[in-house]
Amino acid sequence: MQREIWGRVAIPRLGVGTWAWGDRHIWGYDRGYGRGDVEEAFRASVSAGLTFFDTAEVYGWGTSERILGELAEQASEPIRIATKYAPFRLTGRSLLRALDGSLSRLRATSVDLYQIHFPPFFTRLEPLMEALAEAVHQGKAQTVGVSNFSADQMKRAFEALDRRGVRLASNQVEYSLLHRAPETDGVLRTCRELGVTLIAYSPLAMGLLGGKYRPDERQHPRRLGRYLHVWDAVALVDVLRLLEGIGQAHAKAPSQVALNWLLRRPEVAVIPGAKNSRQASENAGAIGWEMTKEEAEALDRAAAVGEHRLLGE
Repeated sequence: MQREIWGRVAIPRLGVGTWAWGDRHIWGYDRGYGRGDVEEAFRASVSAGLTFFDTAEVYGWGTSERILGELAEQASEPIRIATKYAPFRLTGRSLLRALDGSLSRLRATSVDLYQIHFPPFFTRLEPLMEALAEAVHQGKAQTVGVSNFSADQMKRAFEALDRRGVRLASNQVEYSLLHRAPETDGVLRTCRELGVTLIAYSPLAMGLLGGKYRPDERQHPRRLGRYLHVWDAVALVDVLRLLEGIGQAHAKAPSQVALNWLLRRPEVAVIPGAKNSRQASENAGAIGWEMTKEEAEALDRAAAVGEHRLLGE
């Protein structure tokens, strides 16, 4: 599933998110898994053809970038790397300094995709886009994108970059069966109109769609609370059961079905996380097969029922 997504850069549409590589607060790095597990996840991903890795300067406060840079340097084939800038600073020039820091940690002279991690709160959008364009012109970023931008913010970013002769490549947003906001808030439609790739993060709802956790259990990782507190438990169980049933029909795990559902959309790239080789290999099993139209529509309906219950309809 290789695709020319960002003009000069071709990537697999199924990649790897590396938020958990070094993050102790949310994911518990060094408590239950560690550097050795992450290295195995990297090797298993590359072996399966998943050579696109997404990181950020704030993941583990630079640890994720350092690990990825070391592993990419040792890889037997080219690795595509995306990283992100958190716009806490006040000027566009700060972005270029932050990019230099990321490149140093990644042991690279250029990244394939450099993204604004979230809309800026303390500065105007346009100066950041000018700095992104400058990063491309300097050869430090092959392509540039945004993350967590609304449809209107994405249009403004697209126009500002276009004035500098640079194309907006992507918008990275949360998108999964349990979080379908991009379908209704205009982001997915705008991506299609502008030819921008939607990169779906948390495509497994932080592990909930993998089938490991059940909504009727007493103990769950704290990170799942944002889903379990708002989703109707009965509707959520129905979605999980349907994932299991479709998976059994294709000899696939529930997580592979959930990822395959997203990959049916040609403008979407997907970056599930992988903390070990088992998760990496399981992610790779989402490609190479296709669920039926009827199965996809059944998942659409089951998730829609949950959303309606959530809204009290």
